[in-house]
Amino acid sequence: MGPHPAVAAIRLAVRRVLHDVLTDHTTGHEPLVLVACSGGADSMALASALAFEARKLPLRAGGITVDHGLQDGSATRATEVAGRMTALGLTPAEAVTVTVGREGGPEAAARDARYAALDAAAERHGATAILLGHTRDDQAETVLLGLARGSGIRSLSGMAAVSGTSGRYRRPFLQLDRQTVRKACIAQELAVWDDPHNSDPAYTRSRLRHEGLPALEKALGKGVVEALARTAQLSRDDADALDTWAADAETAVRDEAGALECAKLHGLPPAVRRRVLRRAVIAEGAPAGSLFARHIEEVDRLITGWRGQGAINLPGRVEARRQGGRLVIRQG
Repeated sequence: MGPHPAVAAIRLAVRRVLHDVLTDHTTGHEPLVLVACSGGADSMALASALAFEARKLPLRAGGITVDHGLQDGSATRATEVAGRMTALGLTPAEAVTVTVGREGGPEAAARDARYAALDAAAERHGATAILLGHTRDDQAETVLLGLARGSGIRSLSGMAAVSGTSGRYRRPFLQLDRQTVRKACIAQELAVWDDPHNSDPAYTRSRLRHEGLPALEKALGKGVVEALARTAQLSRDDADALDTWAADAETAVRDEAGALECAKLHGLPPAVRRRVLRRAVIAEGAPAGSLFARHIEEVDRLITGWRGQGAINLPGRVEARRQGGRLVIRQG
């Protein structure tokens, strides 16, 4: 008798990603793949599938859990999660404590601290890839959050299946719904922890999960999550094409000294021009996560609606101004 259908589904998803990792891996030693595990159902199912599949492949498997220090008993819980990963056969299985700042709000600050810790762990252990347990439901929530921010097609493209430095981050579960992943945990009798933040209405994503998406499904019928996930993939394809166009166009709109020429920028299609501007602003030190569509629109008006206006102040203490037919962007 084979495994439960949900268990089979998550194992297949992980197997495909691990084969991709091995295909991309060119050095002689066995690559190390880590799972980022909070102890919740999604990441515990992922940890279990990684441990199972890794035994059949020429690679090593380990896990990292991040203690954000935001709840009572979080250090003890992180130690317990590391112990569960060890019991699954993952080595190393490490608990890492981070300090969460305040920039961008609590959710963004916790995310930034978590990814910084995961990047550091990958460097420390020499890991080739880190698996993340985001599901199709998470993707749908991300698309809706991007829509609410009005940040353009890139925000609507949601999370990539492969992202980060050298494709470090892999998301095997983006085509699986949260219910399938939870069924896999039940079938394997995996102990899981439900983060109270996930049901706390103080957090935007929590409100969207428990109020927003159910309301959409009630009004529009089932299939909203699947449709949003499809929207993410289509938007990503379009955004990738526009990003490539913008990267090619950027050289053509600069003068011999490397300054951006306003007349040449004006001649670009708006979607391409705004991407060129965004790239230029980020290159001068503006944090990408704090740079929204409204910021780029203000800079764009220096090109398309020039009325002698002054400098535009941007995140990261970056300033943009029009000067002598050139767009000057620099940190103030």
